[in-house]
Amino acid sequence: MKILIATTNKSKIEGAGRAFQHYFSNFEMWGEATESGVSEQPVDMEILQGAKNRVNNLKAYAKRTGKQADFFVAVESGITNALGKYMIVSVAVVEDKNGNESSGASSAFPVPEKYVEEIKATSLSHVMNKLFGKDEKRSTHGGAVENLTQGKVSRIDLNEQAVLMALTKFINGDVWR
Repeated sequence: MKILIATTNKSKIEGAGRAFQHYFSNFEMWGEATESGVSEQPVDMEILQGAKNRVNNLKAYAKRTGKQADFFVAVESGITNALGKYMIVSVAVVEDKNGNESSGASSAFPVPEKYVEEIKATSLSHVMNKLFGKDEKRSTHGGAVENLTQGKVSRIDLNEQAVLMALTKFINGDVWR
């Protein structure tokens, strides 16, 4: 089985790979950077739309280049107040080669109100660098959540959760038919 993911970000690739490993034993995954078509710091519905756009751009890339894949995957993270408080969440979109699409979300972590507008205007990464100092490991691997949970949860974990939730439609297909 072949999986094409809309990123070259190692934490997204590793998280998605972990999710697929729960249900599929033999696959290869490769990443290709794609545009989200939304704000640098996605807010509310831009999070899901960004992931959908990345999957669509990934499919267009595959068609142009003749790449074959069984699944197309994208993960987009952003800030939302969908539950009445601002939180950071990761949203995954998974589409199979037949055009069946599913989406899922990770656990969300709260954002102090005093930083919401700055995050929306710049990015979570910008604010985290200001609060905790620039950290290449955080920006490439553990993410803000690793600092905020004191190492208990990483960005890889959140990406895995989001893709796992999106895969529920594919591993329980009869429920949706």
